[in-house]
Amino acid sequence: MAAADSGAAVPFHGAHQAGISTAVQDRLHFAAFDVTTKDRAELISLLKEWTRAAERMTAGHAVGDGAYGGLAEAPPDDTGEALGLKPSRLTLTIGFGPSLFAKGRFGLEDRRPDALVDLPKFPGDNLDAARSGGDLCVQACADDPQVAVHAIRNLARIGMGRTAIRWSQLGFGKTSSTTPGAQTPRNMMGFKDGTRNISGTDTAALDKHVWVGAQDRADWMTGGSYLVARRIRMHIETWDRTGLQEQEDVFGRDKGEGAPVGKAKERDEPFLKAMLPTAHVRLAHPDSNAGATILRRGYSFTDGTDGLGRLDAGLFFLAYQRDTRKAFVPLQRRLAAHDALNEYIQHVGSAHFAVPPGVRDTDDWWGRALFS
Repeated sequence: MAAADSGAAVPFHGAHQAGISTAVQDRLHFAAFDVTTKDRAELISLLKEWTRAAERMTAGHAVGDGAYGGLAEAPPDDTGEALGLKPSRLTLTIGFGPSLFAKGRFGLEDRRPDALVDLPKFPGDNLDAARSGGDLCVQACADDPQVAVHAIRNLARIGMGRTAIRWSQLGFGKTSSTTPGAQTPRNMMGFKDGTRNISGTDTAALDKHVWVGAQDRADWMTGGSYLVARRIRMHIETWDRTGLQEQEDVFGRDKGEGAPVGKAKERDEPFLKAMLPTAHVRLAHPDSNAGATILRRGYSFTDGTDGLGRLDAGLFFLAYQRDTRKAFVPLQRRLAAHDALNEYIQHVGSAHFAVPPGVRDTDDWWGRALFS
């Protein structure tokens, strides 16, 4: 698309936050934050400052007065590593975790949406608390990794004394697409991923499956969505020694074209009963889950090795949905219990966030309706 070729800016203001149905960019820097202040007014002030900074960075501008030219004795307003770079379709998307609504913190306990559940423990989970949870999250997506990292770095700097990064994840090689006309990306296992993902232009599907509606009984979330983030470690070395036929049986698609079992083309309608009962595509398909559908924005990651010579690599899974209780939770229960892919993967990090609607204009700010 032209915007991707030109490094153009994605509009920051709108009814929905950018970075959800937006055409998926090439790179990710995701950060979860703990709020360290106990003062509600300080938290609100932070969200306003973050919003103003996000408006500037997504437009390709430096934060505040910039990285140079100010008082020599004071730190610059911007860290400077994105100077001269294009906006690179940077989007910044914020979410609020369940812990932000805890009683006695910010007076938000009665504002927690019913859909913002504490995720259950699924079979096979081996979650690292240091890579899970968070009061706030910011998802930075861009076509230039330095632009994405710069955005998170500057928000973390602005938040110093009021927030601290709890954990973060860099991602490359998008594993899902919201632009079905483009080539479907491949995951670290070499298979096409996201063939049936919701299109960013399919407003009917987005309204049905992604955006929170006025009838969903969470007024401040209308126009928002719910985000599940899962760090999924892949047992790369075991997978790489697995025969091609078994790999294809595990997914229910062929590795070359990405066609479902018994079909010729990637986008041919799958015949689920032709697949093994444990095939990933069969188990994850909406027809196997009473129509449950999520919008995926996952990325591959490789974080060095684990000390035993094995790659610490896999999928950073991001799923947006209208109600997590009706989408991710039943879907993951089914996959965790039956998916043949479980032999080759393990969920090691997990978080759940309420992603509020978009910032309407320059007088609005992230989460305003929550605190009103």
